[in-house]
Amino acid sequence: MILSDKEILRAMEVGDIVITPFRLDALGSNSYDVHLGKTLACYRDDVLDAKQHNLIRTFEIPEEGFVLQPHEFYLGVTEEYTETHRHVPFLEGKSSVGRLGIDIHATAGKGDVGFCNTWTLEISVKKPVRVYAGMPIGQIIYFEIRGEILTPYNMKHSAKYTAQTHLPVESMMWKNFLRSSSDE
Repeated sequence: MILSDKEILRAMEVGDIVITPFRLDALGSNSYDVHLGKTLACYRDDVLDAKQHNLIRTFEIPEEGFVLQPHEFYLGVTEEYTETHRHVPFLEGKSSVGRLGIDIHATAGKGDVGFCNTWTLEISVKKPVRVYAGMPIGQIIYFEIRGEILTPYNMKHSAKYTAQTHLPVESMMWKNFLRSSSDE
């Protein structure tokens, strides 16, 4: 079941959901709008390697905006820091953003119970489009879960994205290879 606006507010009152900063005008009927943070990133190398730590370069979106290009892949970040302790958060693009040809995630739209951070966005575009820091970029939908969670995401030893940051975070896939080789 998806939480309604009243249920999102109720969950925030008891600390099951945290959204900082929170704007009442960003609360939809059954979602919360998140906004594009001021920092974008691109990978330094043209060829990425799943077994290697692929480095990124970050840059700030200027006041006049920044034009995203179709041949580039960008990592962005939400302005909002969120915590979700009893619900599964799903990040989806807003329809008005999609109609500009902007995709905000390649595959990682679902968060986990216990996710406590800003959201890294995996941005690609169909046509050149100018974006601005602070613009609405997506919406979080909260689903109820059934049953108790054994280990929330922020308590898992294998969790790779728990370091709190206000910057986009590159892929940590390479850590899977370290773990699997050290487990042998």
